[in-house]
Amino acid sequence: MKTKILTYVATAAMGLVANAEQKRPNILFLFSDDHALNAISSYGGPLKDIAPTPHIDSLAQEGALFENSFCANSICGPSRACILTGKHSHKNGFMRNTGKGFDQSQWTVAKALKGAGYTTAVIGKWHLKTHPVAFDYWEVLPGQGSYYNPVFIQMDGSKKRFEGYATDITTDKAINWLEKRDKTKPFFLMCQHKAPHRTFAPALRHLNAFDGVEIPEPRTLFDDYKNRSITLPKNEMEIDRHMWWVYDLKVRQEEMDGQKLPGIMGRPVEYNRMTPLQKKQWDAYYGPLNKKFIADFKAGKLSHEDVVKWKYQRYIRNYLGTVKAVDENIGRMLDYLKVNGLDENTIVIYSSDQGFYLGEHGWYDKRWMFEESFKMPFLIKWPGVIKPGSRPKDLIQNIDYAPTWLEMAGVEVPDDVQGRSIVPLLKGKVDDWRESVYYAYYEIGEHAVPQHYGVRTKTHKLFYLPATQEWQMFDLVKDPEEMVSVYENPEYSKVREELTQEYYRLRAYYEAPSYEEYAPKKKK
Repeated sequence: MKTKILTYVATAAMGLVANAEQKRPNILFLFSDDHALNAISSYGGPLKDIAPTPHIDSLAQEGALFENSFCANSICGPSRACILTGKHSHKNGFMRNTGKGFDQSQWTVAKALKGAGYTTAVIGKWHLKTHPVAFDYWEVLPGQGSYYNPVFIQMDGSKKRFEGYATDITTDKAINWLEKRDKTKPFFLMCQHKAPHRTFAPALRHLNAFDGVEIPEPRTLFDDYKNRSITLPKNEMEIDRHMWWVYDLKVRQEEMDGQKLPGIMGRPVEYNRMTPLQKKQWDAYYGPLNKKFIADFKAGKLSHEDVVKWKYQRYIRNYLGTVKAVDENIGRMLDYLKVNGLDENTIVIYSSDQGFYLGEHGWYDKRWMFEESFKMPFLIKWPGVIKPGSRPKDLIQNIDYAPTWLEMAGVEVPDDVQGRSIVPLLKGKVDDWRESVYYAYYEIGEHAVPQHYGVRTKTHKLFYLPATQEWQMFDLVKDPEEMVSVYENPEYSKVREELTQEYYRLRAYYEAPSYEEYAPKKKK
């Protein structure tokens, strides 16, 4: 009898533990690469009616959309390191894509959640050079990964190729893990997509998604780069001069009819990965369009401006085509949660590692502290906690993700984490939130974007370029496109002094290194 009672008590206790585990919220982090706010319709940009993103938008409708969400370092790997550690790049050690791999011996949010009883997984783009640690399951793309028939690194270090489109396959793998996971524990899943990163290659089903649609050009497509840093005309991010015809614009060399098109040619990396059937679909779509363009170019019918506009249309349609698949697959994940009764106890977040230029200032790519690349999307659904349709204007940053997840899970945040949990913001209970965010870009040479460091408030921005010893300051209310630096304008002397003081305060607060420590080495 005594044995039976003890067995009953033990069984009951195990049940209580399991229930307690299940009451802690699941955390689903849906992540993409280089997703511009202007390509998410709930952010209300100029493309909202042309390229809607209904599934991503549903998170804003059922939860919150943060209007002032920023990255700490606008480049792929460093942004991911900031998310995992809750620390700025100089503290987590992953400062640039071209540097050494992420130090897996340091504390990460995955380690903390796993240690607290969560089952953890990361699937998709990783881009941190060293293999994931503290995940019960991982399957990641090597480096940037490929859109078509991608290779995934397996947990034993081997590589396996899968036929299909990377965005779909990543979602398939995430759902498969959810099916097979330890269901006695809450889960933390990072489902991370390659798209819409360069080479902007849509799923074959979406090649014609924007046929017949003339995408509106940004007002600054032909920016002359006056009234700002002398480095801007030297940047190698222009749709005009720096987009590769084969690599980016899908014009294969054998289609060029002997023409030498302006700009760099590139390599047909995605085309070479396709199956014969995939190539047939690709050629059936792009072939006639490319033939017409080449004929017009050869006949001298196109001015230089016409060519730039053609390149913009080709780029933006391809980019939005990749976004279309991302949105569809976000919908698949949300449907899975609902069908399996997980949606009420799962926090769902959609974000991207940084923003991206969609022709603004004549550019593609990111890196700069200018708004288009500095801002990153952040939409979150937390049933029963967040008021549906909320649009907080508070300044948040990707170093805030880790402490936020810990507080959601009831886990203590280490003292050396530099970010701050946004849970109080989500509950509407904060009176002393930060008034500014700090930014640092450490990459050397790539796209000729110089290192720079800055501060942003809700109304103004100040940043410093050590190589040219230039200060740039912008009035974000009067000049949201950041066309004129007002640093030397005497009317802004008071604002300049306040921003400068705040800039140095944040550098001291975050223990930022000296400029020289990470500057390019001078040749002897």
